[in-house]
Amino acid sequence: MDPLSNIISLLRPHDCVAAGLDAGGDWSIRFNRHAGLKCNAVLKGGCWLLVEGTVEPMRLEAGDCVILPKGQPFLISAKIARFGEDAETIYAPVHHGGTAVYGGGGDFFMTGSRFLLSGPASEMLLGSLPPIIVLRQGSQREAVRWSLDRIAEELRDHRPGGALSIAHLSHFVLVEVMRCHLAEAPSETTGWMAALADRHISKVVAAIHDNPARPWTVQELASLAHLSRTSFAVRFRRVVGQAPIEYLTQWRMLCAAEKLRRAETPVARIAAEVGYASESAFTVAFKRTTGHTPRCYAREVEHPLSGKQEPDARRRTI
Repeated sequence: MDPLSNIISLLRPHDCVAAGLDAGGDWSIRFNRHAGLKCNAVLKGGCWLLVEGTVEPMRLEAGDCVILPKGQPFLISAKIARFGEDAETIYAPVHHGGTAVYGGGGDFFMTGSRFLLSGPASEMLLGSLPPIIVLRQGSQREAVRWSLDRIAEELRDHRPGGALSIAHLSHFVLVEVMRCHLAEAPSETTGWMAALADRHISKVVAAIHDNPARPWTVQELASLAHLSRTSFAVRFRRVVGQAPIEYLTQWRMLCAAEKLRRAETPVARIAAEVGYASESAFTVAFKRTTGHTPRCYAREVEHPLSGKQEPDARRRTI
């Protein structure tokens, strides 16, 4: 797979909860801190968005899509406001695939999706994203707009299979927004998304993802980027936030973690598949990166400790 597909597949978006919001009048709604990643899209009217930790509210118009990956509380309102009705109350009677009505409805319509994310990869990606990602309506957004229109139809018509259709469409919107964010990522950002947006570094990341077991050297990776060894090392650290070999090790551990989760494969075989000649060397690297030995990690995945996941995820507000 390409690097973005690699990353999103390791995030394992699951327990998608999606619903509509039909609001009217001088409305204002406050959303509490949330788990996972939220993706909201305005289909009718406009609103002001104020995310905790930011100074100024942001205006959203019909066709705009916003991702909130950090979990901060936020407020949306018809006019600039600092307080609002608790979203838990407004969405309490609404199930996945339904629509909440507030203030009589009619003036504003928004679709919202919330995904829970799993695994070590989620911390890496979320840490590299800004608190707000906005995709503005434009001529290059046909795929997103088409998907949002289909979600709106499913929310309105309540046809059989609607809940599953909304979940799949929401995943597609997530991928499209990430693609557009890559194309527009500012040069001063660092992390995964910045690496995929950089024309030199993205080639290196793709090669590492495609063959993590290869005994890569900095010189080989620099050649792929068409840069000198020194220029490459400096650029990679500036864009990604870590040295090339550190990134290689981290990606190997993420691949190993996924293998440990999926199958009862011997640790020695997994070690070889991610580039380690001995199980002991792999175990040391894995524990240094994740804080667990491979066998302990596999046991925790198979029998997770209580309290690590939201037990009532599907009843949480979107």
